[in-house]
Amino acid sequence: MPPEKTPIADALDDDDYPAYTMGRAAAMLGTTPAFLRALGEARLITPLRSEGGHRRYSRYQLRIAARARELVDQGTPVEAACRIIILEDQLEEALRLNEEMRRQKNVPTPDDGS
Repeated sequence: MPPEKTPIADALDDDDYPAYTMGRAAAMLGTTPAFLRALGEARLITPLRSEGGHRRYSRYQLRIAARARELVDQGTPVEAACRIIILEDQLEEALRLNEEMRRQKNVPTPDDGS
């Protein structure tokens, strides 16, 4: 029987747990705190705040920031990169919902040959 998880272990496994300080997040991404602040100002990611008011980032937010960095490194302005990511996310959600509705109605998907 596997050992029970502690609340700390649960938090570490949670992609939404704000485990990373701004400095650590910037170092992990190979960028600057100013870049992370710019993503916040563009409302791409909204870090949680510690009791002392410091920004804290989750793994999920770091993945989004990494995608933004890829686009910026390719020459895309920060604001445009943020908009692209938001649109990509909206498209992914719409496709997911469409697939879910098709399954509920037993409608064949375009790629299953029906």
